[in-house]
Amino acid sequence: MDNHPKPFHEEMSATVPDVTREIPRRWWDPSRKLIRSIRAYQAARGPLAPVLRWIHVLRHRFWSVATGADIPLNAKISAGFMMPHPNGVVIHPDAVVGCNCLFFQQVTLAGAVEIGGHVDIGAGAKIIGPLRIGDHVRIGANSVVTKDVPSNSVVAGVPARPLHPAD
Repeated sequence: MDNHPKPFHEEMSATVPDVTREIPRRWWDPSRKLIRSIRAYQAARGPLAPVLRWIHVLRHRFWSVATGADIPLNAKISAGFMMPHPNGVVIHPDAVVGCNCLFFQQVTLAGAVEIGGHVDIGAGAKIIGPLRIGDHVRIGANSVVTKDVPSNSVVAGVPARPLHPAD
């Protein structure tokens, strides 16, 4: 039996979302409830859509206050998104987040930022666009990213610089 851990880029898919990451675990699960309110708002269709959207707007406002996060209802966030500690997370309306991403507290996406799949962003990191972050990237806590980051990279610092390959 091989006891070596899998490389980071093999732990989770950058293209196939793990929707179970977004299922609330209990009634008070603010980050997952916030994402669920955004998804419900975006999915509202049919003749009752205006009424349903109004209800989802109220839910979104409640969970935004409860989490302290600023994520717009029209956010482009793929499935499998997680925020273990959502306090202070800010996502610009022009940002695009790929599937299976993980954001810790105080993460800010400023401007037209495109985040690839399976990207982990540490607490307090600021990503200032326009720029693109590749798939399977790890961004260190309190980093400031101002340039594109290639896939399978680990970056950290102010300004963020590559540390080593992610495997």
